[in-house]
Amino acid sequence: MLNTAAAALVALSALAPTGAAEEEEPTASLEVVTVNGSGCPAGDADVKTDERTFTIGYHTFLARAGGGSSPVDMRKNCQINIRVRVPDGFTYGLARTTYEGYTHLQDGASALNRVSTYLQGSSATASVSQSFTGPRSGDWETTYRPSFSEIQWSPCGSARNININAEVRVLLGSADPDRLNFAIVESSRGQVRVRRC
Repeated sequence: MLNTAAAALVALSALAPTGAAEEEEPTASLEVVTVNGSGCPAGDADVKTDERTFTIGYHTFLARAGGGSSPVDMRKNCQINIRVRVPDGFTYGLARTTYEGYTHLQDGASALNRVSTYLQGSSATASVSQSFTGPRSGDWETTYRPSFSEIQWSPCGSARNININAEVRVLLGSADPDRLNFAIVESSRGQVRVRRC
């Protein structure tokens, strides 16, 4: 009886580490190469990265309309370019990204936040949008989180940078043109996923 129990424990202990190892994703190296656009001039953002995650704080990512604003202030954008390195035999893709900000809109005004992602050299683009209508003053959050099968995976054996293009726009509509309306993007964060080819 003891021999049967011991044999069962040995068999179970041999199986557990193998299954766990297959579940683990390998180490990845993520680098934010550029952050640039009309809403984030080069050098005007705070960037932090870890193995698979990034966080960006924005200083001037602001769209506005009314209150003496210029027509060019109505739309601002910011493009992020991310380089990912993984071991041979693995590929990667953007698993999620979230944008956070604040919107102040008068009655009749509206705003939009759109986040689009694509791989370098690919025409396939995925996007998510969120719209706001006045009167409104408050925080907002827009999240792009595809399912595992919908992630834009880099072709195996071909390093492709991940591009994220975010925009924020404000439309005056029927709001009082003398009063200011604005939408601010304060920060964004995201994570890449790695899988075996």
